[in-house]
Amino acid sequence: MTDSNQTNSAAATSETTTEIPADKPHKESLLGNLLLNIVIPTLILTKLSGDDWLGTKWAIVVALAFPLGYGLRDLQRSGKINFFSALGVISILLTGGMSLLELDAKYIAIKEAAIPGLLGILTIASLYTRWPLVRTLIYNDRILDTAKIANRLAAKNNETAFNRTLQQASWMIAGSFFLSSTLNYILAEVLLQSPPGTAAFNEELGKMTALSFPVIALPATIILMLVLVFLFRRIGKLTGLTLEEIMVQQ
Repeated sequence: MTDSNQTNSAAATSETTTEIPADKPHKESLLGNLLLNIVIPTLILTKLSGDDWLGTKWAIVVALAFPLGYGLRDLQRSGKINFFSALGVISILLTGGMSLLELDAKYIAIKEAAIPGLLGILTIASLYTRWPLVRTLIYNDRILDTAKIANRLAAKNNETAFNRTLQQASWMIAGSFFLSSTLNYILAEVLLQSPPGTAAFNEELGKMTALSFPVIALPATIILMLVLVFLFRRIGKLTGLTLEEIMVQQ
């Protein structure tokens, strides 16, 4: 469940507005994101898992319904399948399925590490295709005036240097995913100690959810922001354009 925070963040960055050009792009609510993906599931798992309340299985179902509903609503609102949003939904379903089947906690830890790790591998692998993920995540028409940048790069004969910059940015993004993968695994291994199917296990799962933002999502987001700063500075140096000139005017 924890790695869905990073995929949700990446999804918000990669959405485009070509579906409804006349409207302003939807801005994701940070408060709503935190409430539905972290705060409410944590409270349900830690406070309502006892037999006097929902019980262990129903607590998991109800707790995961909130981030699952949030992810599905994001998919519906965008009007198309967003890879990162879809991955977040799959991650939530896997966590719920493993917990309800009472599989050993090590499988949840492996799943928590596998999804961001896979994203890191895909980011690197995409460098050898015509569709590098860095163009979807950062260098896209929603954020940057790519046509103006391309024209200026061609005029200054800096296209090769810019391609190297995109490669460097891709490795940085992959590094953020690998960091998330490592932290996901460590967090799950440290916290999930009780047998699945018990109230204690649900409470530990809730604690893992609560710690996912400060321990995992926040560092990964900071790295992505640093990648943005690096990319914007390099574009400015290679094109001679100011930040205001390369950004899409909202």
